[in-house]
Amino acid sequence: MSDTITFDAFSAAHLDDALHLSQAAGWPHRREDWHLLFRLGRGVVALADGKVVGTALATPFGAVAMANMIIVDAGMRGRGLGRRLMTQAMAGVEVAEWRLTATDDGLPLYQKRGFVATGRVLQHQGVPLAQTQPDGVEWADAVDIEAIASLDRQATGAERGALIVRLKIEGQLAVIRRGADPVGYACLRRFGRGDLIGPVVAETAEMAQRLIGFLIGQSQCSFLRVDTTEAAGLAPWLTAQGLAPVGGGISMRRGGSLG
Repeated sequence: MSDTITFDAFSAAHLDDALHLSQAAGWPHRREDWHLLFRLGRGVVALADGKVVGTALATPFGAVAMANMIIVDAGMRGRGLGRRLMTQAMAGVEVAEWRLTATDDGLPLYQKRGFVATGRVLQHQGVPLAQTQPDGVEWADAVDIEAIASLDRQATGAERGALIVRLKIEGQLAVIRRGADPVGYACLRRFGRGDLIGPVVAETAEMAQRLIGFLIGQSQCSFLRVDTTEAAGLAPWLTAQGLAPVGGGISMRRGGSLG
């Protein structure tokens, strides 16, 4: 493969090569998962002899943006490609705060870019136990989208309304109400090897368990994944539901409240 590397804007024409790249790296993303992120943001690819050898995406959510899908072909690592991809993907996206989830391998790159670790993301997956359907959880209606987006904004500080609209189209949203108003929500959608539950926004751990338990019971896939944070305190409960801990990542931020 040539040492001449060129860069181009990520386009729909790159989705198949990007999928092959993530599969080679052992990531579970389907083409549809790539396409969702592509629709919500922008990205950059590195090309060698016309082949995609690196990717980086940037997904803006109001004053916050996520850097994600930063992958470099195993044979092209050690050349600074990750840094160059990330720089180009982030260029022109003017936000107060950047966020990402880092692997241990990627941590030095992100630290050099000014990102600071803020916590751990814990991944749980497997074949869940049968659930007794909890009371007070129901499917969201289309008229709930604005309220759900407001809940999400309060919890995350990000404007993810466009994402929530896509999640309602591509998956299912469950809510817990107080009166007529949603006070917690969670999403069930296809991802990777089966179904994924997330995002989950809830006032308490007990509320989160009710939302997740409801969606476990509604999933039509035998394999299920839930990502949570260490701070949420849900890991022991998820393990007890048959979803084993399988690693995770490091939440990182640059800017915002961290300065």
